[in-house]
Amino acid sequence: MTRPLPSPEDGPKNNPFASLLGAAPRPTPTPAQRTSAELRPAPPAKRFPHKLVVRREKKGRGGKTVTRVSGIPAELLPALSKSMKKALGCGATVEGDDLVLLGSLVDRTADYLEGQGARRVVRAN
Repeated sequence: MTRPLPSPEDGPKNNPFASLLGAAPRPTPTPAQRTSAELRPAPPAKRFPHKLVVRREKKGRGGKTVTRVSGIPAELLPALSKSMKKALGCGATVEGDDLVLLGSLVDRTADYLEGQGARRVVRAN
């Protein structure tokens, strides 16, 4: 016993996209129709108003090297710690007013902070 094949007229009984079949796509505005505000990129926000100091430390850590970043505003420390962990592939923690990264990452950290909009980054050690 075999079942007969369904004919194309039968179609699916429940089509979630049925209402979209007759809808026309929205027209995309041409460059002449766009306003100047849409064409101009937003100015970068001043996330780091002061200078940032990136230095390498070893003392008091059992011979392990860490990278300490000072001068970051306190409200940015937790979010920046999380994003730098992902971007640099290292561990990070907040100690007081500083951000501590595990490993000798002075150059990579300074490059990352400059890419995030820091104007003055001092590389110590």
